[in-house]
Parts: sequence; C-alpha cells; structure tokens
Amino acid sequence: MRLQIRRHPTLWRLAALGIALSLVALVPRLGFTKVEQGSVWTERQAAPVPAAAQSPAPWVELARQLKPAVVNISTKRVQEMGTPFQGPLGHTEPFNEFFKQFFGRQPRRTVKSLGSGFAINPNGYILTNNHVVDGATEIRVTLADGRELPGKVLGRDAKTDLALVKIEASGLPVIPLGSSAALQVGEPVMAIGNPFGLEQTVTTGIVSATGRVIGEGPYDDFIQTDASINPGNSGGPLINARGEAVGINAAIFTQSGGSVGIGFAIPSNLAKSVVSQLAEAGHVVRGWLGVAIQPLTPELARGFGLPDAHGALVASVAPDSPALKAGIKSGDIITAFNGSPIRRSEELPRAVAATPVGSGVAVTVLRDGKPLGLTARIAQLAEPQEQVVGERPGTGSLGLAVQPITPEQAREMGLGSKTGVLVRGVEDGSRAAGAGIQPGDVIVEVDRHPIGNVRDLRRSLEEHHKGTPTLFLVHRDGESLYLALGS
Repeated sequence: MRLQIRRHPTLWRLAALGIALSLVALVPRLGFTKVEQGSVWTERQAAPVPAAAQSPAPWVELARQLKPAVVNISTKRVQEMGTPFQGPLGHTEPFNEFFKQFFGRQPRRTVKSLGSGFAINPNGYILTNNHVVDGATEIRVTLADGRELPGKVLGRDAKTDLALVKIEASGLPVIPLGSSAALQVGEPVMAIGNPFGLEQTVTTGIVSATGRVIGEGPYDDFIQTDASINPGNSGGPLINARGEAVGINAAIFTQSGGSVGIGFAIPSNLAKSVVSQLAEAGHVVRGWLGVAIQPLTPELARGFGLPDAHGALVASVAPDSPALKAGIKSGDIITAFNGSPIRRSEELPRAVAATPVGSGVAVTVLRDGKPLGLTARIAQLAEPQEQVVGERPGTGSLGLAVQPITPEQAREMGLGSKTGVLVRGVEDGSRAAGAGIQPGDVIVEVDRHPIGNVRDLRRSLEEHHKGTPTLFLVHRDGESLYLALGS
C-alpha cells in the first residue's frame, strides 16, 4: 500500500500522565500577559521554568488551563458532484445531463467538515489551517464554553497552510505563541484538538524531528511529532512544557488515514509573520529572487567538480528578475544569501520569502568552482515563481533517441533563443533512464556547453572526461532541470 501524506490534524500518545500528582504542585501558575495595542498574537514574557516543571508532569495543569482556548471549527462548502447518479439497476441516470443542460453546470452538494483552531488574541482572533476553511461558504466556531459563533476569514495563505478567522467575542482565553526555534528533538509536547469531532481531546508525545520537508509547498519546515494527529485536529496547537504554542498541527503520514505516530506541525516562528500580515492586509507579501532551483545531489556536485553537495543549484533564471539583474546564471550554486549560509536547496525559498521587498542583499554563488559575490534587490513575489525542482534519480549504453528541434518547436516550448535536441525515446534500464531523462525533454546543454544539434550532442559526449558524471541541462514542461548521468 502506498504511503500518503494527509492533511488530517491532531497528535499522538499520552506521555507519562501517571507521574505523581505531587509534582503538579511544582508547576508555576500560567499567567498570560495582556495583549498590547495593535498586537494580533499573544506572547508571554516567561520567567525561567525550573527543571522539574519541564517534565511531562505539567500536562495535567497545562491541559486544564489551555483547553478553553481551543475551538472547534465546522464548515460548509459547495462542490460539484463528480460521480454520476446511479439507478437501481446500476446504470447511469440522465439527471446529470438534464441538470447541466438547464442550469449550465453539474449538480452540486453541500459538504460539511470539521477542524480545530485556537485563540491567539482575546478579541476573537482564531488561528487555524488554510485547508480547514478553504472554499467554505459558512464557518461556525464552537468555544469551549458551548457558545457557537459565526466566523469570518480575515486572510489565508495557501503556501504555509495558515488562516486567520475572526469571531465577534472578547475576553477569550488565549494560548501564547512561543519560539519554535528553541525546540529540541526529544522535547515533550502536547496537542489539543477535536479529532473525529471529539472535542477538547488532549494527546502528548515528543518532538521527533524539526525542519521536515514533506512536499506540501515551497516553504516546508515542519515539526515532526509522535503526538497523535487525526482528522479534525487540523489547526489545533502543538504546545511545549511552558504552555506556549510552538506549532500548528497540519498533516499526518499514514497508510490508513489514521494516526501512525508521524504527524507534522507548522512552526510558530513561521506563523507569527504570516498571522501579522493576514490581520493587517488579508494576504502575505513575500520576497522574490526569480530563480528555479533544485537540490545539489552528490552526483551533481561531482559533475560540477565540487567537493561537497552544499547549496542550491540554479536550474534557470526568470526574465527581468532580480536574479537576472544581479548577474546570477543557470548553473550557479547559491551558497549564501543575505549573510546566511545556504546548505540545502529548501532553505533558499524561505530566506528569500522573508526578505523585505526592495532590500538589497548579498548573494554568494559558486561559478565554475569559484566563489563570486553578487548583490540582488528583492522584488515582490506575485505568484509561484520561486520554485523547487524535484530531485531526479541517476545511475546506470546511453539509451537515447534524439532528433533536431526546429525553431518553431523551440518557440512553442518556450525555449526563446535556445536551441537543442528533442528526446524521442529513452531505453528502459539505460543510463539515460537512470539519470531521469524522459521522452519530450529538450537537451540544451551537456557539461555546460550549449547543444544546437545532434552533432553537438555527440561531440560533447565524446569529449566528456571518463570517470565523472555527465551534466545535462534539459528543458521540460516549461522549466529547466539539471540531470547527472553516471559514468
């Protein structure tokens, strides 16, 4: 059975709730500071917590005090019915065609769903996941005291899967946002939510890992936990032993749809900047550099003649982008951005997005194995332009069938002034197949040399130094991608 990432919310395993009640008395009383004027989320200035209070024992007191701040979010959304109506004998009824003919669309139905959220401001600001409220025509927020209030989406951000909902209420208990940067692997955490509609459910576990990239978006930086997360937990808080929300539960890794002890939460430090912008403008403004990047694998690093695989490999540079104006080129490897080292490709989109628009930043690249310092002035990201190109496998006769590409084909494929050769076929089990080359790809470079025709390709392959990977630059589906073909 194929493993899946599912955006079902909640966390896992109650950890050590049977520890002596006498330790509970050691827990300091949790007092949350009054929200300052203009502040959206609450942050508590906490005194150092004694070591004894950082054990799992505080969960009883923390659960009692923090559960009232967690809410149940129920939504209604209208969706088209993709499955035709079936008659009693199993054949398709003509109702769908009738409906479409007279109403101009497919029949629709109202779908209900449940999720979680938590108050971050006493004046009715509720933090949750974007996928909990996305497309909702009606939002109802149920408080811990039983009140049910209509909710309004102030703003949402699909790239980080966060949303800010407002209800007309005041004096709400809140959960302060703590620092996710301080989280350590093995640290105990607690989740509160409404799995399967079971309100005010508490689960505990530990931080299993940080900085997880699970393919949910360009800014993945998830906290992994074994605290139980199930459908209905999405948007609920992940809480540390200080009573602070350090994550927003968002997804699980599962075979069955239920929790298997691998859950993911959005870090609070990422949420803070997003929430502030959602409250102020209803959307998030991000920086844009204008490069398509891909992971620098050990095989690719060898192809570029580098000793290690640190940095973000630039597959292409967008026209009229800050990167192009700064002098960044395809094949450059970005190793530092705005004074911070870039060791993995996924670090770059997050760093660029967090940079204020209009800022001039230093960018260090490796070009032909030599470091080069450049300066880029960051522009505003409009839509998905900064992207991570997926990593391709590569090991393994070459097994390629190619043909020349005409200028008309080049224009249709968006190659601009570039030429190349079109891959007509790839032999199964060949070195080309192992490198990830596919039929329909256009080979535009080999070992950093431009390919204009089949003769250029043959010459570049003959001149390649044995014992090192052959570096291909291909054009695929409107994007550029480096591939390393093993020797």
